[in-house]
Amino acid sequence: MSEHDTNDVRDVVIKYNDGTSRTTTVVDREVPYPEGKLIVSRTDTKGNITHANQAFVEMSGYMHEELIGQNHYILRHPDMPAVAFSGLWETIQSGKKWHGYVKNLRKDGAYYWVKATVIPNIRKGVVVGYTSVRRKPSRSKISESEALYKTLL
Repeated sequence: MSEHDTNDVRDVVIKYNDGTSRTTTVVDREVPYPEGKLIVSRTDTKGNITHANQAFVEMSGYMHEELIGQNHYILRHPDMPAVAFSGLWETIQSGKKWHGYVKNLRKDGAYYWVKATVIPNIRKGVVVGYTSVRRKPSRSKISESEALYKTLL
């Protein structure tokens, strides 16, 4: 904690839609999205990570082995309203593509913003999982999203 003021660091309990929760440290420090990179991950139908590209590993702060098998919600920042994710799940479970702006929580407690697109992976007419591709968002979209999400919390 030596590099942060106490106002910049807080412990929070994050509750997930499956009924589980965890206490984690959140640091008010943004990690800039890497220029020219795409963050890509795949999950099963329950949101458990089955693939993580190197950009995802680097931005999340987790090792590859720590990500595989974990639910994608380990990246959920407490500033993100639950309704944003319920809308995502409703959309992709119906077989449609979802787009949105997401504030992700890194392993070290810092955060990063992404412009996310999530698509269902369909094999022989059945959804077998999801692919998420994240890009660098514009500062104006981040500002709009922050303002909206504060009203939804």
